[in-house]
Amino acid sequence: QVQLVESGGGLVQAGGSLRLSCAASGSIFGISVMGWYRQAPGKQRELVATITSGGISNYADSMKGRFTISRDNTKNTVYLQMNSLKPEDTAIYYCNARLIVRIGGEYDYWGQGTQVTVSS
Repeated sequence: QVQLVESGGGLVQAGGSLRLSCAASGSIFGISVMGWYRQAPGKQRELVATITSGGISNYADSMKGRFTISRDNTKNTVYLQMNSLKPEDTAIYYCNARLIVRIGGEYDYWGQGTQVTVSS
């Protein structure tokens, strides 16, 4: 059974930093893409950043220059370093992974989310 577990959320003042992590466990044959999405109250879930197993990253425009996504394939883990945080970054951050669980079987999985709150 595949499971994603996020950690690292919390309360931080504007301008501060946090690092989120997400570890995938279970019967995983390979990783296609891992990444982060977020959802603020009253808003739809939006892309934050993704990274492929080959190291190709993609960022939403509002996060470019402030957030950095990285990975450790040996641990099936993805990280999100968040710097220069703003109150508008306040949201629940969800880990997402597109995992190869068998030959010809590739599926999306979601973590339970971790709360990030940025105070002014």
